[in-house]
Amino acid sequence: MRCLGRHAAVVLALLGTGCPPAAPRLAGQDGPSNAKPEAPPEATILDAPWRTAAGQAAETEGPGSQAPGHGPTVLLRGGRLLIGDGTEIARGHVLMKGGRITSVGSGDGPHPAGAAIIDVRGKTITPGLIDPHSHLGVYPMPSVSAHWDGNERSNPVTPGVRASDAFWPQDPGIQRAVAGGVTTIQSLPGSTNLFGGHGATLKLRQATSAQAMRLVGAPTGLKMACGENPKRIYGERKQQPMTRMGNLAVQRKAFMKARRLIQEWDRWREVEAQRVKRHAETLAEIQTKRAHRQRKRQACAEGVHDDQQCTEWERVWHDEPLTDPDAPLAKLPPERDPDLETLAGVLEGMVLPHVHCYRADDMTNMIALADEAGFQIRTFEHALEAYKIRDLLAKRDIAVITWADWWGFKMEAYDGIPENLALVTSAGGRAVLHSDSHEGIRRLNQEAAKGMHAGRQAGLDISEAKAITWITLNPAWALGVDHRVGSLTVGKDADVVVWDGNPFSVYSRAGRVFIDGLERHNLQQPGKPWSDFEAAP
Repeated sequence: MRCLGRHAAVVLALLGTGCPPAAPRLAGQDGPSNAKPEAPPEATILDAPWRTAAGQAAETEGPGSQAPGHGPTVLLRGGRLLIGDGTEIARGHVLMKGGRITSVGSGDGPHPAGAAIIDVRGKTITPGLIDPHSHLGVYPMPSVSAHWDGNERSNPVTPGVRASDAFWPQDPGIQRAVAGGVTTIQSLPGSTNLFGGHGATLKLRQATSAQAMRLVGAPTGLKMACGENPKRIYGERKQQPMTRMGNLAVQRKAFMKARRLIQEWDRWREVEAQRVKRHAETLAEIQTKRAHRQRKRQACAEGVHDDQQCTEWERVWHDEPLTDPDAPLAKLPPERDPDLETLAGVLEGMVLPHVHCYRADDMTNMIALADEAGFQIRTFEHALEAYKIRDLLAKRDIAVITWADWWGFKMEAYDGIPENLALVTSAGGRAVLHSDSHEGIRRLNQEAAKGMHAGRQAGLDISEAKAITWITLNPAWALGVDHRVGSLTVGKDADVVVWDGNPFSVYSRAGRVFIDGLERHNLQQPGKPWSDFEAAP
């Protein structure tokens, strides 16, 4: 009798037909008969926390985070426009819809159905003002020691602490700043430490948490310091740093450790990639063999091969089952360290360093350190002697964040001059005005006017359209959010201020302030205080 194929032979052998039984295939041993080989799934290898979108989102988003998208349709027409990018329109319009600017230009503009139309003839429209160096919320009003949360004076190296963890949204200074036309701030730790911690880039809207005020997507900023403050505070404790030498030595060492962490992560990822690759290759090899066996089984079922050969194959396959191996255990990734991870983010350009420095030599020393460690300084804060090295700062694209005329309150502040902003601007640099004060933040427009006047008195050509960039687009760039705020540009957030006159006049005030297209301040209709610690008007 001609013996039948493999599957029939097994049945007949049990009935005593004499055909040699084929070795039975164990259930699941080689997969179903119609299985096709599939490539193993691509493995995602864990990356360093500062490189991942999830790690960045943890810093920029949280419960209550808001983004534009729900503002009403409002048309401002007939006013003078200071665009924020160095240009102006003598008589124009701004249309806001859904929290964004949707039209800007000359004339009255479009008339969308249902839009609230506001006549602003005789007034000036600017972008919302931006204060990139504020201590609102971390040194809030009233100024009592219980509220002093801006300096973690336990160690000169604390880059991992976050201003957002200490920010008090009940600070009465927030609403007062909005009344001065300010719509966005960076609330920073102080300058006691060489690495003070993360800043928080916030929209000034009424909220119960710093997370609800965040400008979603803003990059992390790191406050650093050089000069007198760190060496004075820690020198009084007889610990490093006690000198400017110590300042740089401690910072250099910290960046060396961060560089080592980057190398550890890269090595771990390389080893992990090899482990995953070897496992994938093993799985692929098994799937190839499994597919080969399936083809032979199919051929045996169709009678292509001799039954004795088929039976022999089944015996061999039974003794050599093709089971998927367990993946080898991965080694633990490098130990987490918020301080070093922050500095690693600086080294890889994901965290923006804002360096508190006054003297020109301190700034050049910090630039040398940045070159040695391998990072780019985003801004020098205060920078009273920036005018001495303005060409270098312009070439390096380092913004200068400073006051209009503060000087002389300590030794490293003795060579400050009121022409600083104008001189940096004339050299092609990025000049930025900051407040560093819960009082000064209420009159950034007047401070910009002082800087503009000082420049003009020195013979420098500083227009109002250029001076407004000091408190709009330039600080937006400094914070890495110029794609969102800082100018009256279609597509940007509808952060807009209507001034009741020329914003560079001491007699002008912010009449109406819109943040994300919602009116947050109206001079004629003050509304209730945002803070429980503010007196009613």
